[in-house]
Amino acid sequence: MGIEFKYPYLLLLLIPAALLIFLYMRQAMKSSQRGFSLIAIIRSLVFVLLIGALAIPQLLLPLKGETVVFLTDRSASVKDADSISLGWIEEAAANKGADDQHAVAAFGEDIVLEQNRSADQSSITQYNGKLNPAETNLEDALSFASTMIPNQAGGRIVVFSDGNETSGHSENAIQLLKNRGIEIDYMPLPSVTGEDLAVSNVALSPSIYLGEEVPITVTIDSNTEKQADIRLSVNNQEVIQEKVDVKEGTNLYSFRYQAAEGGMNVFKAEVTSAGDTFTENNVMHAISTVQAAPKLLIVQNEETSQLPSVFEDAGLETDVLTPEKLPTSLSGYLLYQSILFNNVAATSITEQQMSLIEQAVREFGVGFVMAGGDESFGLGGYFKTPIEKLLPVDMDIKGKKEMPSLGLMIVLDRSGSMSGNKLELAKEAAARSVELLRDEDTLGFIAFDDRPWEIVETGPLKDKEDTVDKIRSVTPGGGTEIYSSLEMAYEELEELKLQRKHIILLTDGQSATNNDYESLIEEGKEGNITLSTVALGGDADRALLEELASLGTGRFYDVADSSVIPSILSRETVMATRTYIEDQPFYPAIGPYPDWQGLFNDGVPQMNAYIATTAKDRAMVPLLSEKEDPVLAQWRYGMGQSIAFTSDLTGKWSGDWARWGKWPQFLNEMVTKTLPQFESEPFNITVNKTAENTVLTVESQSKQSLPIEASIISEDGDEVDVSTNIVAPGEYEIVVPESSGMYFLSIAQTDETGQQHAFQTGFTIPYSDEYLIQGTNEDVLKKLAEETGGKKLEQPEEAFRPLTKAAYDTQPISKMLLLAAFLLFFSEIAIRRFGLHYLLLKKWSNRTKKKENVQPSAIQQKREQPKKTGDKKEVKPAAEAPAKAQTEKSNEKHKPKPKTLTPDERAENMTRLLDAKNRKKR
Repeated sequence: MGIEFKYPYLLLLLIPAALLIFLYMRQAMKSSQRGFSLIAIIRSLVFVLLIGALAIPQLLLPLKGETVVFLTDRSASVKDADSISLGWIEEAAANKGADDQHAVAAFGEDIVLEQNRSADQSSITQYNGKLNPAETNLEDALSFASTMIPNQAGGRIVVFSDGNETSGHSENAIQLLKNRGIEIDYMPLPSVTGEDLAVSNVALSPSIYLGEEVPITVTIDSNTEKQADIRLSVNNQEVIQEKVDVKEGTNLYSFRYQAAEGGMNVFKAEVTSAGDTFTENNVMHAISTVQAAPKLLIVQNEETSQLPSVFEDAGLETDVLTPEKLPTSLSGYLLYQSILFNNVAATSITEQQMSLIEQAVREFGVGFVMAGGDESFGLGGYFKTPIEKLLPVDMDIKGKKEMPSLGLMIVLDRSGSMSGNKLELAKEAAARSVELLRDEDTLGFIAFDDRPWEIVETGPLKDKEDTVDKIRSVTPGGGTEIYSSLEMAYEELEELKLQRKHIILLTDGQSATNNDYESLIEEGKEGNITLSTVALGGDADRALLEELASLGTGRFYDVADSSVIPSILSRETVMATRTYIEDQPFYPAIGPYPDWQGLFNDGVPQMNAYIATTAKDRAMVPLLSEKEDPVLAQWRYGMGQSIAFTSDLTGKWSGDWARWGKWPQFLNEMVTKTLPQFESEPFNITVNKTAENTVLTVESQSKQSLPIEASIISEDGDEVDVSTNIVAPGEYEIVVPESSGMYFLSIAQTDETGQQHAFQTGFTIPYSDEYLIQGTNEDVLKKLAEETGGKKLEQPEEAFRPLTKAAYDTQPISKMLLLAAFLLFFSEIAIRRFGLHYLLLKKWSNRTKKKENVQPSAIQQKREQPKKTGDKKEVKPAAEAPAKAQTEKSNEKHKPKPKTLTPDERAENMTRLLDAKNRKKR
């Protein structure tokens, strides 16, 4: 056992403390103060205890046993070495001491704890944790392993790895381990070996023209000589395939490609061969922008129509897709300069696809136009969707119209099969429906499993927040029984005096019973009750649900992607009111916007109908209805422009507008105003990948150091947090802490005149070095061991050998020192206040007197005896005695009374008398 101080430099305070004590003693001696020695001793002890407590002293108590953490590399480069590390760990654990503890963790890009710290001699027989093998982050793994070792206890980390770090730097963790007395031992693992080909680069011009033939260079690295196939595709369409002879080392292959499609083109090079070790390094992308005529994507329910020809006559290229065929990746939308939704329902589009379109508009300047119809805007279910966010209008009409009274019943399946994402989305959908309803509308909510549960009692919406909370509180239950729940819903609505009554049934299963649904629905129709049904997933009884919707004069939805559930319920809620369509013919009013007024110099055609919406605050409204609803609205959303035309493009609603001579010009004007205004190659982009992150170097062609705004989005639509720094005139660095893959970059820059310039491109972060044949790098492991006092293990049992530096547990004693200091401090106050030091001094003086009071000599005794006259006693005269007695009596009468003294005064007087006697004797 020993002692150490956490802040030993504070012990230097003892020097001024000693000086203070010295000064006190010197002053006390000059003033002849009594008892100062005792006070000085007590004060010295108080100073020592207080200063010692400030330095935080700790007792060092030896610990029994050792803590060893086994850290296993399970990245791709050592994917076949699990059996080696497991064998070593098992044998080491079997030979450890009774007081030893061990834990097991595995790492790749992240870390997984496989076995918590314990004294049990048994160990894991296989690794069960899931981690990303694409990187080796030894730095984070060592930091994590150190947390498994108790503080101040020391310990050992045994690393099983090939030493190839692809993320982080293990050297950064050495100082932490050394400070804690943690040793690192290592056992090198064999790295993956074999024949391997890797595409290391795809090079082409970042900007080309339509029809231009450009060279594409593909670089392939190989550790062997063999034949391979190279495939080159553009926008997922294969354009080149060639068999080549690959030599050992670096190989360059050049191909020619004629640009056939405008917009941002994604090029992919891929190499394949027999016996290849890693397939992850066989693909690499490159991105180039093809300058061509603007390209428009028309999304509508029919692939054939006359609409594309209107835009092609104006010089635009067009593609027509149905909603079901929309792209599922961001690159699929960046091919186009604008997107037109022609009467498309949100129930046909997934939430992910809508989010990708919103990102394309906001971050990359792609234009967007939505045209009306019976499946568009609020009627299409776009309330609170990403598409509504980018449009200049809100789908909710915000109470401007006199709407009919509505009673809505939502009947939701809460059986066990609905648990997870389906139930959560269904509850969110119901919550959106509540927001669309007015306070005077009636709502009921029934959740069912093997029986109905009334979650929200049918009645007016007095407290929307409370209603939403009740809906979101629903949890999964048991089986599925539909009829009784549907019957309850009809009974709740039957007697209500409402203009509209509607039931929405959502289920993903089949009912346990079959009842007379037809009679139930027919009776409900007599009470003006309609029914729509939603089949969720592949196990739902589609035939029954479709029949119920048909009998109930509602709509049937067959849902494959549960993310469309909110759009379905919001659409059903809006359609149940039947008031969002304004179908009284009118002449639109023209707003004060010169860009549009020129089209209407010869007058404004009559319009039959439109969908009621509400313009957002910053939106421009060039065309308004007689009720001041927006017919045409426009605004900037992020980098892009979007337009809402609330009438249709077929003539059914737009009336005379479709027969108007300027109708094609009007349609082209809508799309043209949404086209992005991009600069041609204002920046050069360079990608540099390091162990920690990827750094993009953005160099301005104009060399002007104006601030830029950069946005990066992955191929899947995930936004990446980035930071931009100016490193030189016209040169910027963007740090991208992301993994390998394809990303899209959008840059916006505002010049001195206030004009904004935009630029978009893409880049690829190459695959990790983990997918390259590298061999074992034992130097990294050896350095870690040498710096921390560890070594390379030769036998498993060496893992539990004694630590070079003994481990101790610490026990702080500062509180005890402080307590002792305060006790002494109050004792010193008591001694000075009550004069206890004088009493102690008196007692000491009495003891001294006794020692000095020895027996008198015979001569002194003889002198003190009275004189004798023969054998007779000396007799005083009789007359003298009474006189003497009288005199003594008189003296006694006039003698002053004694003064009452305090204890301190009596002690002081006693001390003086004793001193006087002692001086007299001396």
